[in-house]
Amino acid sequence: MNNIRSTLATVWRIASPYFNSDDKWAGRGLLAAVVILELAAVFLTVLFNRWNNVFYNALQERDQAVFTYQIGYFCVLAAFWIGLKVYQLYLNQWLQIRWRRWMTTRYLGGWLHDANHYRMQLLGDAADNPDQRIADDTQRFVEQTLTLGIGLLSAVVTLASFVFILWGLSNQAPLHLFGKDIAIPGYLVLGALVYATLGTVLTHVIGRPLVDLNFRQQRFEADFRFNLVRTRENAEQIALLHGEPAERTRLLDRFGFVVGNWLDIMQRTKKLTAFTATYSQAAVIFPYVLIAPAYFANKIQLGGMMQTASAFSSVQDSLSFFISAYRTLAEWQSVVARLDGFEKSIRGGDALAQRQDIIHVKPSGGDAIDLDELLVTLPDGKPLLAADGFSLRDNERTLVTGPSGAGKSTLFRAVAGIWPFGRGAVNIPANASLMTLPQRPYLPIGSLHDAVVYPGRATSFDAGRVREVLAAVGLPQLAARLEEEAHWNRMLSLGEQQRLGIARALLHAPQFLFLDEATASLDEPSEAALYRLIAEKLPGTTVVSIGHRATLDAFHQRNVSLVRDGDRFTLRDKVKAAAS
Repeated sequence: MNNIRSTLATVWRIASPYFNSDDKWAGRGLLAAVVILELAAVFLTVLFNRWNNVFYNALQERDQAVFTYQIGYFCVLAAFWIGLKVYQLYLNQWLQIRWRRWMTTRYLGGWLHDANHYRMQLLGDAADNPDQRIADDTQRFVEQTLTLGIGLLSAVVTLASFVFILWGLSNQAPLHLFGKDIAIPGYLVLGALVYATLGTVLTHVIGRPLVDLNFRQQRFEADFRFNLVRTRENAEQIALLHGEPAERTRLLDRFGFVVGNWLDIMQRTKKLTAFTATYSQAAVIFPYVLIAPAYFANKIQLGGMMQTASAFSSVQDSLSFFISAYRTLAEWQSVVARLDGFEKSIRGGDALAQRQDIIHVKPSGGDAIDLDELLVTLPDGKPLLAADGFSLRDNERTLVTGPSGAGKSTLFRAVAGIWPFGRGAVNIPANASLMTLPQRPYLPIGSLHDAVVYPGRATSFDAGRVREVLAAVGLPQLAARLEEEAHWNRMLSLGEQQRLGIARALLHAPQFLFLDEATASLDEPSEAALYRLIAEKLPGTTVVSIGHRATLDAFHQRNVSLVRDGDRFTLRDKVKAAAS
């Protein structure tokens, strides 16, 4: 019971924001329409039940006039039924896509807000495969929540409607055993209740493991799909290393988890299906077994018998809602758990950014980036590097060097405001623009124009300006391909991608430019040409570089080394006599 209450509370927490959002009136209106159409369908079911009585009595009495009239009446009811079902499905799907669109927008906003997706990874990302949770789980949640919610409403209303009918029929055709009438008020209702309750309990006992199995299946499927994507995106490195056998083994190992868990689902589903199929087939004959003695004793006509069987079936189906929907419920519970975990992970990332015991990036009134009592740590709290009273002065080119693992890239992340672990402050001039170029720049899938101007909009820079910077960084051959859409990270060499990164910096002209080995894949003359280009085209930009080549000294006025000091590294400043 506590588990049910907890699940329903989670569902309410996930679902209710939409119906209180800016799209609430459309959502509420569509939901109300779907509910009204479902209630109308239940009313038609009651009319069909009454039709059974009159129609089969006409057959028994060979009354052709009544038979003909009832055929016409049935056609009218059927036409209304078809119309209701068509528009109920249409409005239901309309509500689904609006609700899903709102949830997707909300989750993307929470996930991608202010580097929260990165913090979630740093925290261990308890919500594995966020792409699946946003793309698949939201769709399943919306669809299954509506299906189960409307189904439960229909079951309750149908039960309330037909219990009275079945109770009255129980009085008209009392239980007849051994030639005697046995007065048991509402015995048909009692029979349906006992039958459905027993079936529900046994179904839950047999099918309960499906909840965890479905949860694991979704995770294994998402992991397998994610690794397939990783293989595709790193095809060149795998091919160069002739790593296909190792990759195939690794992927098959991942798929082995999918298969193994699926086999467990098969075994449990087989047992559940065997019981539910037996239950459903027995339910067809069970009402006739109860009512047949009264029929053969001439206590009830054929029409009454058929109406009783129909009413009993409606009551039994309503009471058996959880049996028929159990597998959907099991999958739905796993979807709810995954979305709940994703929301908790989003909140965890946001909460980390609000803590006081982290590195804080603050606006300042100066023109330099100042590191104030800064201590950068690993996520487990282990010290990495420290800096206090250190400044990255405006319009000065600085080279940062040090051994691998000293924390050079992590320092850049802390200055950019995406590495929270540690303490102290990074004071950045108010309204200053920062850009960090990593060794492998991110190029979104789409047109080359979009990839170069990222993260700006394509309309921010005209094609002529983009062609100009492409030629300047040594990629004039790409100028004619601006409108071509492709996966540029796969099509271009790493050196070409790094040239595009420099082109991006030339377009955006940031006040502070951080180059994290952003030219390391280029030969030294090409690297030198790009640094001279940056100095020429961005004279007002403060450049901070991470690099290991001695030739980079000539393009920086200042050299900062990371040296070990006990359990951490510290910044050691060396001012050069002249700049190139």
